[in-house]
Amino acid sequence: MANHKSAIKRHKQSLKKADRNRAVRTRVKNVVKEMRTAILENNPENIEVALKKATIAIDKSASKGVLHWKTAARKISRLAKAANAAAKAQ
Repeated sequence: MANHKSAIKRHKQSLKKADRNRAVRTRVKNVVKEMRTAILENNPENIEVALKKATIAIDKSASKGVLHWKTAARKISRLAKAANAAAKAQ
């Protein structure tokens, strides 16, 4: 580990940031999984709610810098596309 006081502080900060980022990434994975299960259940109300939750979580992760904004946009687009396809299939 580092010997300088400033390097020790930066190391502690990086560990905190890594924990925060891990939590945000896990949250995104969970809401995407909820969205996929809602699509499989084929319930339009659940799909709509899950899509809204997923969009909010992904946008937040992009605004915090955990996900790149283009990655976030791609994920949201693909989820919306899947939701629309499920709606048309009914």
